[in-house]
Amino acid sequence: MVADQKELINELKVEWKKLWRERLDDKVRAEGVAISDYSSLFVDKGTIIHATRDFKALNFKEILEQHEIQNVERYIQPDRFAGGWTRFVKDNITNKQPLIKKRSDLYVEDKKPKQQSKKGGRGWLHV
Repeated sequence: MVADQKELINELKVEWKKLWRERLDDKVRAEGVAISDYSSLFVDKGTIIHATRDFKALNFKEILEQHEIQNVERYIQPDRFAGGWTRFVKDNITNKQPLIKKRSDLYVEDKKPKQQSKKGGRGWLHV
């Protein structure tokens, strides 16, 4: 079953790349339009796939969820607007590992008691 899912995801990725490579860029309306049907991606011919204003962009993660694939995050990279790989590493890897302290951090230097200052802190008197 896992192999079938991985195969399906690879096919969807190929289709996804083909969709973005073969889009028609309308420079007047500032939008990208699909030039053919992509039934596996739920995109019809003439569907706007990219625009500059008031537009909800296509999301590969949502397409995988519509195909009812488990553990979608495992197969795609993290969203770059949510921090990307750096945020993923900070949240999932570095915070879960126990903090290893260095030997130098554990060393505490002995504090010596302060000596009494000469002449009550007024310095030396020269006559």
